[in-house]
Amino acid sequence: MAVVTGGCRGIGLATVQIFAEAGARVIATDISPVQGSGLAALKERGLPVEYRRQDVTREDDWDDLASYVASAYGGALDVVVNNAGIALTGSVEDASLADWQRTLDVNLTGVFLGTRTAVRLMRGRGGSIINVSSIEGFIGEPMAAAYNASKGGVRIFTKSAAIHCARQGYGIRVNSVHPGFTDTMLVSGALASLEPDAADEFVDRVMRRIPMGRLAKPEEIARPILFLASDDAAFITGSELVIDGGHLA
Repeated sequence: MAVVTGGCRGIGLATVQIFAEAGARVIATDISPVQGSGLAALKERGLPVEYRRQDVTREDDWDDLASYVASAYGGALDVVVNNAGIALTGSVEDASLADWQRTLDVNLTGVFLGTRTAVRLMRGRGGSIINVSSIEGFIGEPMAAAYNASKGGVRIFTKSAAIHCARQGYGIRVNSVHPGFTDTMLVSGALASLEPDAADEFVDRVMRRIPMGRLAKPEEIARPILFLASDDAAFITGSELVIDGGHLA
């Protein structure tokens, strides 16, 4: 049994699909209702996926999800992918406090709540938690002050949780993945919030930084997430898996 937050589009939807195709039963959570061809298409193929509405910033929503997993599946949670995230543009000078707080709430507090919930369900039986950070957790972007802070927080928080679970003997592995720029609505939405000239300049600068010369496809992020969830990654915890076409290099 796997839970994927932000599972109705982008990297989340690709992860739901790849997990289900690998034989996992998957709960996709999202703050929005199921959207069009996404999960519906997977269900039509007979894949074992289901949707539950969830706001990852709300502790009550995580408690409700834990209760559902306990009642419907006997608490048999094997994998949690904390993927839900937002990207609001703004520099240290012009980012509003509201945008800063909202970004941290979704991208960092949501990961904390998801990891804590997963640990409580998994301890005693083991499991894998994968937190989706970003290469922006390593490098600074002038127009992404809040996003940088949130993704850097996910990176180091993951290590703290991993060490705790290992030292407690829970059998729970906790790792982070760090996608580069990926062809998703998150990226296109962030670009749309910029002035056209600024957006064009940003795209040009990013493409020149990626040695492979293109954006990632969502499934190219989802497959490494599946690896971290699998027994092939049994000795990997507290790790950072960068998937960026050579960008950081």
